[in-house]
Amino acid sequence: MDRTLKAFSLILSYPTRELQQAMPEIGAVLASDTRLTAAARRALRPLVDDLTQRDIYELQEAFVMLFDRSRTLSLNLFEHVHGESRDRGGAMVSLVETYRESGFDPATSELPDHLPVLLEFLATRPFAEARDTLADAGHIFEALNTRLARRESHYGAVFAGLLQLAGGVQNTEAVAEMLAQPDDDPTDLEALDEVWEESEVLFGPDPNAGCPQVREMLSLMDTPVNPAPRQAAE
Repeated sequence: MDRTLKAFSLILSYPTRELQQAMPEIGAVLASDTRLTAAARRALRPLVDDLTQRDIYELQEAFVMLFDRSRTLSLNLFEHVHGESRDRGGAMVSLVETYRESGFDPATSELPDHLPVLLEFLATRPFAEARDTLADAGHIFEALNTRLARRESHYGAVFAGLLQLAGGVQNTEAVAEMLAQPDDDPTDLEALDEVWEESEVLFGPDPNAGCPQVREMLSLMDTPVNPAPRQAAE
């Protein structure tokens, strides 16, 4: 088990009191991983402190405003590629098959392309394989890091850390395309409602979906599209 990837998976999950209780151990894992630079480990401390000490309801509200009500900060990775198209449904089916073939059965109601779910899976794989998969999504991590920095959010340090584990950004052009999209206003509920009323994701069998490898699916992320949000966590 790669404890750092598991730690990042937990940190990017919806905040709970159980997570708060585990934060001292999670913080210790991140502080001791020399694959991250000293600067990257220091940058993670404010987030670790927030998740440890801040009021749980404030943490949950901030999380929802960032990741659930901001399309451009979605933690569902395929939204940054396929939006709500049928292609996303086919990729989702293939990703589920990859998880099952590897004996991975996430106990969550989140979609399989939800980043904490993917990180939990990668934590069970050899690091070389996990690093290659992270590299394929590196431009998404860079765009999310930049957008979070604009909002002065400590969560950006997680994506900076993931980028280091991935070996850096591979596709700067894709980053520029993503950042060219306007930031969402999470308080504009009318605009969000309009997006949620768009076509739903289709998860049925797709004759063009058959690739069992996570890397091959994530490699499709080179051409980002305007993403759509997932509904706020209950």
